[in-house]
Amino acid sequence: MDNFTITKVADSVDRFTHWLDRYGETSYDHQSFFASKVGRSAKALYYSKPLLGTMAVAPMIFCEAFLPSARQLFWKPQRFPIADAHYAMGFAFLAKIYGEEKYHQRAVHFLEVLKETRSPGYDDYSWGYPFSWETRTGTMFAGTPLITTLPYVYEAFSQVYAIDGDQKWLHIMHSIARHAFGAYRDMETGPGAASCGYTPAADDPCGVVNASAYRAFLLTRAGIELGQPRYLDVARKNLNFVLAAQNSNGSWYYSTDGARDFVDHFHTCFVMKALAKIEQLTAWPEIRPALEGGVSYYTANLFDEDGLPKPFSKRPRMTVYRRELYDCAECINLAVLLRERHPELEGVLSKVVTEIISRWQKADGSYRARQLLVGWDNVPMHRWAQSQLFRSLCFLMSRQSAAQNDAQPSTRRAFTSNSTELERAPRVHGN
Repeated sequence: MDNFTITKVADSVDRFTHWLDRYGETSYDHQSFFASKVGRSAKALYYSKPLLGTMAVAPMIFCEAFLPSARQLFWKPQRFPIADAHYAMGFAFLAKIYGEEKYHQRAVHFLEVLKETRSPGYDDYSWGYPFSWETRTGTMFAGTPLITTLPYVYEAFSQVYAIDGDQKWLHIMHSIARHAFGAYRDMETGPGAASCGYTPAADDPCGVVNASAYRAFLLTRAGIELGQPRYLDVARKNLNFVLAAQNSNGSWYYSTDGARDFVDHFHTCFVMKALAKIEQLTAWPEIRPALEGGVSYYTANLFDEDGLPKPFSKRPRMTVYRRELYDCAECINLAVLLRERHPELEGVLSKVVTEIISRWQKADGSYRARQLLVGWDNVPMHRWAQSQLFRSLCFLMSRQSAAQNDAQPSTRRAFTSNSTELERAPRVHGN
């Protein structure tokens, strides 16, 4: 990616940070239509009695498609731990790139917020959604820890710890890792393989592929960084489940439960992103062929005729949008991680970044949430996916900065190997 484009990325990020200052750190969400008791009841009816449920959820779906701003009629603005973690990582990247304390302090601010918004009732640090969420198996109540949130928060604390060495961040890293190791059940799926639960619930059905990929990455990183080999043993089991769950065409279904056998864009990115980071940390050889097959399927099936991310390889149901900001954010993350080995991702990266900067960023600095079938969803939502896009662009800038510094060894490096996407994790000590 040329310097001209990176300059535009830096401009875009700067505009976004000014918008964030003005807008604040709470927002509506993709799930706001279904977060209230009425919305959850409609969704529960949809799962139990699809015909009646379809009529019940129809007003929400209509608003989602044609009147996105109606979210404010259904729920309230909230702050989201997963978004706070992404903002912390993004500002930590900027602190390393520019060497400016103001960015470090913004990252610290989000960590302090995360300390105060942890899930209640658990000995160790954990986080989930601030709203209750109706699922196929019942209600997931607000604050329920999620293994899909935990790795981002761990990365945020680790990344800032690598900058300032503050021991309180290290203490929380240990606590997060203990929770990830001990609170989620493993269901054996084969020799040396296990699928983990999405939540700490003892009856969690397991089987969600990205959940096990997330846990495998978190326990791999924490096992190395914190000197805990037992974490690596569990990580290998979850990793083996993910590898075995890959289809012969290179794809992964969302779940192995036989009911959710769709392939979508950002969950595919979640899985491959976790695998890529585990491989960078360990060089375990079984990961490379899985990524080879995954990238081949991904580039052939999860982009539309314009070469931009599409939500599903094959839509499992009617959708009310054409493109998704979340897909673009995760596409950028994955392409930055793997473009050196897969040059075809360089073109993907350039196209998606150009599209985001030229068409998705609004005059106020925020990004559009979705391209609908008609028009746009312009409601800025921190979890969906303002924070993820911000972090992915900062990650791209950091990698470009690292490459430039490697090419000019006489200059001071603006980015070090202790970053979130490190090639080998540093050993840190303490408890």
